[in-house]
Amino acid sequence: MNVNVASHSGKAKPDELVPSRYALQVGDYEVLVISDGVLTIPTSVLATNADPAALAAWLKGMFMPSDTLDWPLNVVVIRGRGRTILVDAGIGLEYPDFPKAGRLAQRLAAAGVELASVTDLVLTHLHMDHIGGLVGDGLKGLRRDIPIHVAATEVEFWASPDFSHTTMPNPIPPVLRSVATRFLKQYGSQLRQFDEQHEVVPGVVVRRTGGHTPGHSVVRISSGGKHLTFAGDAIFPVGFDHPYWYNGFEHDPEESARVRVELLRELAGTGEVLVAAHLSFPFCRVAIDGDVFRWVPAHWEY
Repeated sequence: MNVNVASHSGKAKPDELVPSRYALQVGDYEVLVISDGVLTIPTSVLATNADPAALAAWLKGMFMPSDTLDWPLNVVVIRGRGRTILVDAGIGLEYPDFPKAGRLAQRLAAAGVELASVTDLVLTHLHMDHIGGLVGDGLKGLRRDIPIHVAATEVEFWASPDFSHTTMPNPIPPVLRSVATRFLKQYGSQLRQFDEQHEVVPGVVVRRTGGHTPGHSVVRISSGGKHLTFAGDAIFPVGFDHPYWYNGFEHDPEESARVRVELLRELAGTGEVLVAAHLSFPFCRVAIDGDVFRWVPAHWEY
């Protein structure tokens, strides 16, 4: 008797067992949180200015491995008022060192988002895990003339990037530089640059924060009295407990810490939904007690 379930002909393969998309309604807008997979990174980059023993204790307390961890990589899709806006574009398919990432195209398709339907792209910044899907085969099918909204400061920075204040693994900086250069060459005519703030459509505002990169930006959706912020790389998992610990990928660590604290205070005050590129899928909220922040995990609705 053959019990191999793969042998049953004519049956569709099941969807991925790992959750990879989650929908929230923010007033007039449907917001889809989409996972591009995970990036395996050394834990040391989470806190380059921390006592190693303190970082080890935090990792143990969070039930995380001590040497390397799988970093979530999330993007969002905003649909409503006749527009479909993709915020960030994932890492793409060109990086074999990150075999668990690069899933964005298949997961957009599984969520019913056709690439040809995307009307706007918003980029929080130009690190390769946010634009890699645009410079290779990762997101084939996007409109050739799609407008790409990005801070002018970010475009200027990547013309001659400075890595002197970062603490990244050695192979990373030249790859970041190369990917950003390719992106700017390929998409320069499609960039819709803004200075400090830009409303993509009513209620969807992208705002430059700086810090992580000089033009790093966050996106806030406001509609019907509800709000959601996509914080890009402004907030990392360790940042709730230790907002002044520096991340190795931050180009201005001191400014990043200032931005992080300001944003966490703002989000704790509003109680709104927070999504970030490298926070646990799909979303969370921020609580505050004095000067101490607390990560409040998502209450999933079914």
